[in-house]
Amino acid sequence: METKLLIEYFNQLLPLNEEERSIVEKVFKERRIKRRQFILQEGDVCKLNTFVVEGCFKMYMVDANGKEHNLQFAIENWWIGDIGSFHTEQPSKLYIEAIENSIILQIKKEDQLKLFVEYPKFNRIFRVITENALVSTQRRILQNISSTAEERYLDFMQRYPHFFNRISNVQIASYLGVTPEFLSTIRKRLVTS
Repeated sequence: METKLLIEYFNQLLPLNEEERSIVEKVFKERRIKRRQFILQEGDVCKLNTFVVEGCFKMYMVDANGKEHNLQFAIENWWIGDIGSFHTEQPSKLYIEAIENSIILQIKKEDQLKLFVEYPKFNRIFRVITENALVSTQRRILQNISSTAEERYLDFMQRYPHFFNRISNVQIASYLGVTPEFLSTIRKRLVTS
């Protein structure tokens, strides 16, 4: 089982003892996901919290015109899931799709809640994970309402250089809220300046 990477991840936040490592191996289930396979689709309730061991995912919504809007990408050592659907148990408006063949570890909501009660350290660990996600979301919202498309692109390049060989320009454009053509214009302008 691929829990070693997850245990190392948790240990960076708060070191786990032997019993806590053992419970991680018990409650997280490994899945191998093929490229273009969904782990969540619109209308489904998100019942699993997902840690990416290997591979790359995108989380997106599709608007009334059929246009895809990317909200998040996730690679190794990142979490992905519709937190709203996971916590409220309401149907999701999002899709989570593998961009590459991937290996993930997933935990059911009831198992995660049981972890919090029986092993309080996990309550703190997941709080830190959630707080980090909130900080990232706030940064992205502020950037979207106060920065130009070029500034958003430059920030994306600086913050996530490891994505450029793994996701398409169309997906990057969707994440930045611009058309692929406009992204191409920005890139050309940056090369010539």
